[in-house]
Amino acid sequence: MEITRQQLGRGDGGAFRARQLNARRMLSGELENDDLDTYVEERLMTTTLEKAANWARGNAFMPATFGLACCAIEMMAAVNSRMDIARFGFEAFRASPRQADLMIISGRVSIKMAPVVRRIYDQMLEPKWAIAMGACSSSMGVFNNYAIVPADKFLPVDMHIPGCPPRPEALVYGILKLRAMVMAKPDEGWRSRYGGKGTEEFDPKVLEESIEAVNAGNIPAATGRGSDPGA
Repeated sequence: MEITRQQLGRGDGGAFRARQLNARRMLSGELENDDLDTYVEERLMTTTLEKAANWARGNAFMPATFGLACCAIEMMAAVNSRMDIARFGFEAFRASPRQADLMIISGRVSIKMAPVVRRIYDQMLEPKWAIAMGACSSSMGVFNNYAIVPADKFLPVDMHIPGCPPRPEALVYGILKLRAMVMAKPDEGWRSRYGGKGTEEFDPKVLEESIEAVNAGNIPAATGRGSDPGA
């Protein structure tokens, strides 16, 4: 491995001290005309509001404090001083789904647990993302039986992280890949990303109707005594 030493800064001659002097002169009002224009042009960046919002979302994930099985231990280890995902702004685990925008499904999901996980996901505010951590939540893993459900069967998964269990390094790598996806082309809702329009559990139009109208299609027509139900 070759190590190349470079001077710090982009001032005169590449010296860091020159940048400090230019900043001091700018603050004191000594930079004028062309020197001031050059100083501002080197430090001014223009962008769009959408790109700025995507940058903020991609660098400030707030995962839900949510663990299912042994993968949750590795998820906890990603926050310690060795991995320190606070370097990327991902360490603020939120105890309420109302304040979280990232769900890490860390462990196996049983049939009885799947509705609970989906309810927590629905309570999270848009835009939101989901990571299937480990083989169990991705493809049922070693528990390939009737009691386990893959995560992408009941909610949209943006990133799959293989392993049984995956190391904290793999989780950090997966979150960084998700950050790249968010900053490249995010979306306000998963239904738009996955073509799930019309799959809402609670339609506002239906809620405005009466209970009888909503259940009209589920109530069988009344039949007379002695009539044949199959007729």
